[in-house]
Amino acid sequence: MYRLSLLLFFVFGNVLAQDSSDIKRVLLFQDELNKEFASEDTSPLTPKDLEHFKSLAFFKIDTSFCIRAKFVRTPYETPFIMKTTTGSEPLYVKYGEAHFTLQDKKYRLNIYQNQGLKAQPEYEDYLFLPFTDVTNGDTTYGGGRFIDLKIPEDDSILIDFNTAYNPYCAYSERYSCPIPPEENDLNLKISAGVKKYKNHPENE
Repeated sequence: MYRLSLLLFFVFGNVLAQDSSDIKRVLLFQDELNKEFASEDTSPLTPKDLEHFKSLAFFKIDTSFCIRAKFVRTPYETPFIMKTTTGSEPLYVKYGEAHFTLQDKKYRLNIYQNQGLKAQPEYEDYLFLPFTDVTNGDTTYGGGRFIDLKIPEDDSILIDFNTAYNPYCAYSERYSCPIPPEENDLNLKISAGVKKYKNHPENE
C-alpha cells in the first residue's frame, strides 16, 4: 500500500508540475502578445483602437489543449501558393504533419514552412500552423487562427492551442493574411487561445 501511495504521489506530482510549466509558458505568451499590441511600433491595431487598448481577450488556460503530437516529416512536397485575404501569393511548402488525439478523437494537421521567410536567420527554424475550428465566427475570429512552431528535434512536436492567435486581418483591413487550407479544419471547438476582437466588424 505504501508503494502504491508513493507511486501515485510521483505520478500526480509530475502531472501538476507539467501543468504548472504549461501555464507559465502560456502566461508568458499572453504577456508578450499584449506588449506587442500595446506598442505603437509593433501593434496591428488602428490608431483609434490602440488608444483604448488594455489587453486581448483570451480563453481561460486549459492544459488539455496542450498536445504532444506525433510529428511526421513530409520532405518531398511541392511548394504552393497559399491563399490570402488580399490575393497576394506567399509561397509555402507542407513541411510535416501533426498526428494527435483530442477529446478521444484522432486528428491530423498539416504544418507549413514559409519559403520566403526561411532564408532569414531568425526564421530558419520557423514553422506555421494555420487552422479553423467550430468556434470561428462565434467566440473566435471567423478566418481561423495561427500557431507558431519550430522545427522539432525528433518525431514529436508540442501543439498548444492556448497559444493560438488571430491573424492581423482580425484587427485591421490593411493586412494581407494567409487563409488556413481546408485540410486544417478541425470539427470541434478549440476554446483556447485568443478570442475574437469585437472592435473589428468582421468579428461581430
